[in-house]
Amino acid sequence: MSKTGLASTLGITRQALYFVSRKDHKDWTLKTRIEEVLRNHPTYGSRSIAIELTCNRKRIQRVMRKYGIRPYRRRGRMYRKTRKIRVIYPNLLKETVPSYPNHIWAADFSELRYYEKRVYVATVIDLYTRNIIGVAVSLRKGTPLTVQALYAALLHHPRPYIFHSDNGREYDAQVFTAALSGLGILVSRTQPGCPWENGYQESFYGKFKLELGDPERFHSFGTLVAEIYRVIWAYNNTRIHSALKMPPRQFAKQLAKSTLKVP
Repeated sequence: MSKTGLASTLGITRQALYFVSRKDHKDWTLKTRIEEVLRNHPTYGSRSIAIELTCNRKRIQRVMRKYGIRPYRRRGRMYRKTRKIRVIYPNLLKETVPSYPNHIWAADFSELRYYEKRVYVATVIDLYTRNIIGVAVSLRKGTPLTVQALYAALLHHPRPYIFHSDNGREYDAQVFTAALSGLGILVSRTQPGCPWENGYQESFYGKFKLELGDPERFHSFGTLVAEIYRVIWAYNNTRIHSALKMPPRQFAKQLAKSTLKVP
């Protein structure tokens, strides 16, 4: 297929095949500056961040929405025993912008209350397409849960260049980091106490829990698990992502077509 034919198939001009967005790189640079401010002032909102960076507040709000960045809100006084992190890994996302599918994956897990039980959902997201590519559900949290989500992602996708997560024991476990290093994947971590540095997953779980609704409306655990997978399927395939202007799976398919090798 010629370049003219490819452009016609995609419904774009021939010149658009060569277009490289500078806006995403500028937004990513601002994102890292916002995270640096929040590191020193975790409770700052968009107004204070805009003053600190001498930047337009609307632009700050747009970038925060785009990358799922939210200021830390303390909900109560909690005392936690500090845990020694086995290995300190840098946050590679400070300098690396997701540039293609399977370039950078990010992982996290969340908890649901289901009557007397706690249900844990672990996911892996491709940062470029915003596609949830790995899912695992369990009544127990721990390394087996996060490893299962990782291998679910690897089952149908090539290994990423970078794998990003927080410093939780589920991701800091030797068996987990050994799996990544064995595949030649670079490890990236958020700084302790900086959940906004994994804003993609934070944003996803906020939407996921809202659309899932009350877990206790389901009369069996199996029905709840089926609904969890259905909501994630809908997120990938039918729900319009605000940053992409279309569902993640549709974006990935259009991207695959637009990157066909042509003479």
